[in-house]
Order: sequence, then structure tokens, then C-alpha cells
Amino acid sequence: MQLLDRPAAEVNLREQADLLTLNRRSLYYQPTPPTAEEVGIKHAIDRIYTAQPAYGSRRIAVILERDHQLVVNRKAVQRHMREMGIAGISPGLNLSRRNPEHQIYPYLLRNLVVRQPNQVWAIDITYIRLVAGWMYLVAVLDLFSRYVVSWALDDTLAQPFVLDAVNRALAVATPQI
Repeated sequence: MQLLDRPAAEVNLREQADLLTLNRRSLYYQPTPPTAEEVGIKHAIDRIYTAQPAYGSRRIAVILERDHQLVVNRKAVQRHMREMGIAGISPGLNLSRRNPEHQIYPYLLRNLVVRQPNQVWAIDITYIRLVAGWMYLVAVLDLFSRYVVSWALDDTLAQPFVLDAVNRALAVATPQI
């Protein structure tokens, strides 16, 4: 199915583009295939990355020049790697190390056996990636049955939508203490 009907007799191409709010220049654009040199560079990058996935654009650019006699600057290597969807594997931030100034809260459910519905609830907040941003989902769960007691969805990670989900959960049931 095509978006535009090019040989239409009653509506010309200009009017079709205006109706769809498209730039007419984009209608005539014919993408050019990559050059043989670019394909060769990408194949070499792929071979290097497959052998050493920890290598980034700097080291791959050096290896391309040294071993493959291909003169490619680092920004071109970065662009090719981005187009190919690859990135050097490196350790991320060390988020597991605790700050000694932060208070440690006890885990209150350690020796508790959940034997009935509405005995213990849990809450979870996660994000859902969209094309143009994020949506945040909060869910109140019953830990016995894994039943979703309540949930809420919002585009900001603000406190009111979490409280709304908790209030709706409390309207449905009350956890037993």
C-alpha cells in the first residue's frame, strides 16, 4: 500500500503532499546505495568487533589503519558503528556500592510466610519506552495470588499518580495486618 497515488488524475502530487503535510522534496528523493568502500569498512569493523566486542571506536579506528590499511577517522567509525547498531562493551557505573551515610532499612518480610490473599501487598514502578519518550507504570500487587490490585499510568514520575494507584487499591481491598 502506498501513501501517495502518483498517477492520480484528479489530485496532483503537490496537492497530495499538502494534504498529508509532507515536504514535496522528500517525495522525489531516491536513496543512494552505500559505496563499495563503505561496505568494506563496515565489514572490517564487524570482523574486529566480533573478535573483540570490548573495543570502542578509537581502538577500532587504530586497528583499521594499522592492520587493514584503511584510513578512517574515529567519528566515521562511530557513525558506522551507530548505523550497524553496535557499541563497545564496557563496565557501567558501579551502582551496587552502598553509600555509608545512607540508612539501612530492615527487611520486614524476611521470615513471614504469606498464607492468604491481602496479607501482603507490594508496589512496583517501571517504565515503558515509547517512540517519543516514556510512560511510567505503577502496579499494586497482592503477593499471595500475584493479583494486580490496582495500577496507574502516567507520563511523569510524580508522586500523585502513585498515590492514586494506592488509593484505588485501598478502595478495592485492605491488606490484613
